[in-house]
Amino acid sequence: MNPNKEITKNVIDYIERHLELKMDLDRIAKYAGYSKFHLNRIFTEETGTTIHKYLQLRRLTIAAEKLATTEISIAQIAYEAGYNSQQSFSLAFKKLYLYPPKLYRDMGDFAPKQNRIEMSTDFRLNRNRKFKNIIKEIAA
Repeated sequence: MNPNKEITKNVIDYIERHLELKMDLDRIAKYAGYSKFHLNRIFTEETGTTIHKYLQLRRLTIAAEKLATTEISIAQIAYEAGYNSQQSFSLAFKKLYLYPPKLYRDMGDFAPKQNRIEMSTDFRLNRNRKFKNIIKEIAA
């Protein structure tokens, strides 16, 4: 495994173990031993998303699962997802899931929007292959 992929895998493991704790890019970078700018660049190159976006989407996905499968209050779920208010949580949740949390809970169907990223394939290689395939289709 290349060094950047290993760093990214370690960051993902750290994020997944601490999803319900107060966490930000500074804390993650300190854990990884890199500047937050360098770490975020590596992570984005390897995954196609920023650390912040990955963390946000993972927390909202877990929140959606809790909404669909538990009776935990929406305010508590918002707090556990790292939001300071139920209103800010509701806005972010609706932007991702297209429904407000209460309606999503009432529907009862959980659909994950951001699963854990697995570092088994090379994102950059796949991205380049997709780009080449698009070029071939356009040229044909």
